[in-house]
Amino acid sequence: MQIAAKILVVGHFAVGKTTFIGTLSEIPPLRTEETMTQAGAEIDDLKGVHGKTTTTVAMDFGRLTLSDRLVLYLFGTPGQQRFVQVWEDMSRGALGALVLVDPERLQESFAIMDLVEKYGIPFAIAINRFDGQPNRADEELREALDLLPDTPIVTCDARDEKSSANALVALVRYLQNRSS
Repeated sequence: MQIAAKILVVGHFAVGKTTFIGTLSEIPPLRTEETMTQAGAEIDDLKGVHGKTTTTVAMDFGRLTLSDRLVLYLFGTPGQQRFVQVWEDMSRGALGALVLVDPERLQESFAIMDLVEKYGIPFAIAINRFDGQPNRADEELREALDLLPDTPIVTCDARDEKSSANALVALVRYLQNRSS
């Protein structure tokens, strides 16, 4: 018998959620990407974001079979504040969340972590490494994000299948340990 688990992939605007799901999904991922327009320029802060021309307007969806018994359904949430209502619907039935974080825009992660906590979703942090960024120690990031000692924190590159899979495995192990 196969068990299906709903996992949220969350994070602030332009942190790599769509890329992460596309990298891992064994099916063609469902994407609701639309071209960014001048109308959104006042709303979507592109400071620190280079070359972004599209944004998720509903969700991303992918599937990943971890074993004969466990299939993960990955749901990516939009990162902008105006899509917070989507969170309530998407959080129902979620086993856990992987919070993608840009180490150069940590302050943008607090609103996302507040939502995950508000909905009572256990989570792990995946620091998405972008090209040319300096390395920061996990303890420095843990302190800056004000994480509990048992909250997993891993580094990944959302474009790389192996490192993305490792981030997801860290979340699944954390969830398994919590239920034991």
